[in-house]
Amino acid sequence: MAKILIAGGVPLSGEVAVSGAKNAVLPILAATLLADEPVTLSNVPHLRDVTTMVELLGRMGVGFVVGDRMRIQADPRGVNNHVASYELVRTMRASILVLGPLLARFGEAEVSLPGGCAIGSRPVDEHIQGLRKLGAEIDVEGGYIKARCPGGLHGARVVMNVVSVTGTENILMAACLAKGTTIIENAAQEPEVSDLAHCLVRMGARIEGIGTSTLIIQGVERLGGCDYAVLPDRIEAGTFLVAAAITRGSVTLRHARPDTMDAVLEKLEQAGAVIETGEDWIRLDMQGRRPRAVDISTAPHPAFPTDMQAQFTALNCAADGVGVITENVFENRFMHVQELRRLGADIRLDGHTAIIRGVDTLSGAPLMATDLRASAGLILGGLVASGETLIDRIYHLDRGYENIEEKLGALGARIRRTA
Repeated sequence: MAKILIAGGVPLSGEVAVSGAKNAVLPILAATLLADEPVTLSNVPHLRDVTTMVELLGRMGVGFVVGDRMRIQADPRGVNNHVASYELVRTMRASILVLGPLLARFGEAEVSLPGGCAIGSRPVDEHIQGLRKLGAEIDVEGGYIKARCPGGLHGARVVMNVVSVTGTENILMAACLAKGTTIIENAAQEPEVSDLAHCLVRMGARIEGIGTSTLIIQGVERLGGCDYAVLPDRIEAGTFLVAAAITRGSVTLRHARPDTMDAVLEKLEQAGAVIETGEDWIRLDMQGRRPRAVDISTAPHPAFPTDMQAQFTALNCAADGVGVITENVFENRFMHVQELRRLGADIRLDGHTAIIRGVDTLSGAPLMATDLRASAGLILGGLVASGETLIDRIYHLDRGYENIEEKLGALGARIRRTA
């Protein structure tokens, strides 16, 4: 099993390009099921989750042509299978996103329940309740969500009980081909939801309120093809910025979207970073200074993203002072804490809060990754630790980071993948 070996203690410097957003491209790929013409996507990241979604859609009959630099054309005209099997869904929870498009376009869908995952439960109740409001008949049996809408879907007012990103996306996609007007209230406002909505509009959908908590969708008869560039990944961008901050370095991100990262950039400035931004770039300079500890409380966008919690936990481990991090989104997202302690971190857990006292020096150690973002947090700890850090089970990284060791290496990190 592959591992990552890091020799820490090197301040990062230089430029790095940000890849397309994993959490945007997956729903957009699912949305191609709604079209009756090919859809061409650019800025697609080369990730394991993208490969899984392409394989899932391919088994349904979607034809794919992959061009240079991961430019992908998806042709949904050959879809002849409306089942998303457990074999693939179990490896990637985002597979649930085919439920709404299949139901809206073909009148039926059978999608495996995704089950639990390492960082906590992500129930699909919001998906099911919202689609039922649109007229779907849904049964859950044998581990599958079985949905039908023999009379077609119709517009409705859907109030989300809790903010759900994938729940919002599933209902949004289904509503695009429903008859009449659908209003989604308490909708997720994440940039990736907006990116999906903008792509749907390019395909011919009529959507108002993009980027707000209320989405208004006027159903249309059909959606066609389009060319669309996927949003840059704000979580990858944030990870590289924290990597520079924790090592007291200076980096410039190209192909970034600072307007999607306000909460993260604000916390980095509180940590002592000097930040400059342009329309598609971000520059961070620690000017050789040790970062200051910061307090974090995760919540849905536009608040601080849970997907950046592990990275800032690592930052606080090496920072000056005491930082308090409160995780409000997932109930089991502090599994990286035990591993960071192996580096010498001073962390005390109290329920869903971590109290972190920064130490002068972290020391390299063998570590084990537990999930995607925890893997990134452990890498950041290894970058600042003295000696060598060996991280096992790094296959999680390939789900959400494109060539992370190569990108960090280009910034001066002594990092390599090993057997």
